[in-house]
Amino acid sequence: MHGVEVLFQPGVMPRLFQGLWVTVWIAGVSVLLSLPLGLVVGWLMTLRNRLVRFLMRIYLDFIRIMPQLALLFIAFYGLSRAWNLNLDATGACLLVFVLWGGAELGDLVRGALESIPRTQVESAYVLGLGSWQTFSRIILPQALRRLLPASVNLATRIVKTTSLAALLGVIEVIKVGQQIIDANRFAYPQATLWIYGVIFFMYFFICWPLSLVARHLEKRWAHD
Repeated sequence: MHGVEVLFQPGVMPRLFQGLWVTVWIAGVSVLLSLPLGLVVGWLMTLRNRLVRFLMRIYLDFIRIMPQLALLFIAFYGLSRAWNLNLDATGACLLVFVLWGGAELGDLVRGALESIPRTQVESAYVLGLGSWQTFSRIILPQALRRLLPASVNLATRIVKTTSLAALLGVIEVIKVGQQIIDANRFAYPQATLWIYGVIFFMYFFICWPLSLVARHLEKRWAHD
């Protein structure tokens, strides 16, 4: 049990929870801003305009091919110097996570919209519904039901990916854990296991409920 004593030092757990709050804040803002972006991107990818679909495909492929860490470095070190932007580490993380989340959600939206049988659209037109009525009353409700479980899983992925923010110096929970370990490496050389163990359970108790929600929605709507 050597090293566990570090967890009972004054200020250690409060610092970890403070870092966890930064992680949750970055993830929460990224998810909220990704929602409208992803909906618009997904809708644009279903249009008949080839140029629009081509541009959206380039955006999606670029975000998917580039590792998130490389995108973070480009945003933080590249854009700020090339365009003289006053972009701090937190801002760079939000920019990258929103663009990444919007691209991933956009592809999910595209798949959900295109999964609706064409016969339902044609039947709506036969019944006298207009284009907007068909979209809002027939296509969108069904697409949202198919989209929501995968969207919850995407939110879980965004939460876990925020750990990369530590590499830019953002004082989130991983960075706080590193600082505590470095400050106690001589007095508690085995504290690494305990600090990262606590961080593991912090991430677990955030992501696990989201995973349960996604699984419940998949099972519930699979039988509807």
